[in-house]
Amino acid sequence: MRRNLILVFSAFSLFLFSSCSKMGALSADYFQVDPNPLEAMGGKVPATISGQFPEKYLKKNATVTVIPELRYANGLTAQGTAATFQGEKVMGNNQTISYRLGGRYTMKTTFDYNPQMQKSEMYLTFVAKVGNKQVDIPAVKVANGVLATSELYRRTMMNGGACIAPDSFQRVNAKKQEANVKFLINQANLRKSELQNNSVQEFVRMLKRINADRERLAIKNVEVAAYASPEGGFSFNDKLAGKRQDNSEEYVKAQLKNVKMKTDIDAHYTAQDWEGFQQLVQASNMQDKDVILRVLSMYKDPQEREQQIRNMSEGFRDLADEVLPELRRARLIINYETVGRTDEQIKEQYAADPAKLDIEEILYAASLENNADKKAEIYKKTTELYDKDYRAYNNLAALAFNKGDNATAEKYIAQALRVNAKAQEPYANKALMSLSQGKLDEAEGFLSNAVNANGFNNVLGNLNIARGNYAAAADELKETASNSTALAQLLNKDYATAKQTLKSVKNPDAMTSYLHAILSARQGNSYAAGSYLREALEKDPSLSSYADNDLEFAKIKR
Repeated sequence: MRRNLILVFSAFSLFLFSSCSKMGALSADYFQVDPNPLEAMGGKVPATISGQFPEKYLKKNATVTVIPELRYANGLTAQGTAATFQGEKVMGNNQTISYRLGGRYTMKTTFDYNPQMQKSEMYLTFVAKVGNKQVDIPAVKVANGVLATSELYRRTMMNGGACIAPDSFQRVNAKKQEANVKFLINQANLRKSELQNNSVQEFVRMLKRINADRERLAIKNVEVAAYASPEGGFSFNDKLAGKRQDNSEEYVKAQLKNVKMKTDIDAHYTAQDWEGFQQLVQASNMQDKDVILRVLSMYKDPQEREQQIRNMSEGFRDLADEVLPELRRARLIINYETVGRTDEQIKEQYAADPAKLDIEEILYAASLENNADKKAEIYKKTTELYDKDYRAYNNLAALAFNKGDNATAEKYIAQALRVNAKAQEPYANKALMSLSQGKLDEAEGFLSNAVNANGFNNVLGNLNIARGNYAAAADELKETASNSTALAQLLNKDYATAKQTLKSVKNPDAMTSYLHAILSARQGNSYAAGSYLREALEKDPSLSSYADNDLEFAKIKR
């Protein structure tokens, strides 16, 4: 009998000890993860975990460390940031949880993104002790998979292409040819000596050139602007300036008649040229310069201005010698345009003899071609003819990058920078290459040398997508209808604008269709999502393995 009592007491003691040391499994209902599924952002997978210890769970002498784990790729595990909690009798600096009431907690964690994490499961694992005894708490599954849509920037940026260093070819360029004729004080006649000055002779020669080459030079009009210096009364100066205009206009008409050319003449005059007066005083080294300028700012009435300036006897003598004679003048201005070759003429000249095209024309010739191989041929010829210009080397690098040939792109970029170490598009393209490899800090470093590059905003926008700065990316890319622009808008949850952008993409490709599919899925249109997805995979079957694990399409049947 005594032996049976001892056995019963021992079993009861063992039960009590076990019940005091064990804490048991925690239900997944005690945890919430935001977001769920997880989302890749800026090369990371962040998560906020809201957890709860139920009543009478965490023993007063217990500590529990909660460790987030992301399990993926059939056995690989990434651990996040752990947090430790303690019972009421534990001396420590961790969050204390009441045994009787339980307690809630929030913890943040981040995993480094790996493309295999698309198909993954997030668990919470536990390291627990009651007193000095290790106890087991089973791991709890709290989230499924990672949305990796933000990482599509590596694919979308290929649609926009690399940064082309542009030509500056303009078929029509506005030009001016100006002559200046000076008059003696209070006179309006055109002196022979003035009509023989270089500027007037160049004016006449330009009229003859325009008349002789009307295919490449086109006159718009001739402007005649006559002036009187500001000293003297307004009424007298008004008549004087008018006569100077009339005489100058008659001279222009005679020259147009000599070359048998007709064009509009825009003739006008300024009776008192205070504006020109102020400009010349400002540019002079006169002793009383600052005083004169102060008078001009203080007095608006022309008579008061003149009187105040005349009161400075020494200053007025300087004005009479240096400034006023320059204001008694007429300006004769030919407004004309230079007209370059047409697109067809440039193509014909390239075919016949590319050496007769200037650098801007030959670079422009490449822009006329849609075929990348033909563009490359023209750029290579450009490097032979104009080997001191970096642009053709850069543009060959851009074409190589667009083909996925980074080794060749690097070679051409190096050549471009040897020619011009401060050229900006090559650095922008180096940034793109770094970005395509996920080297964000390196890309940012290169981009700091390319702030004025053609296509800078495109690269910066993609960098901001990669960094998780979606609003900034959408703003930087808004001027271009591209896949990357739509991706930034989609990630920024601006679905209406993203839809319009995708409709406007100039050269839609498989990724355009794929983004259409994601957008449709997010808006709950399963039929459209499935249709666009099939279209994307037909265009680019290599997307299939990515799509198989893409949680954007978790509810879409393929």
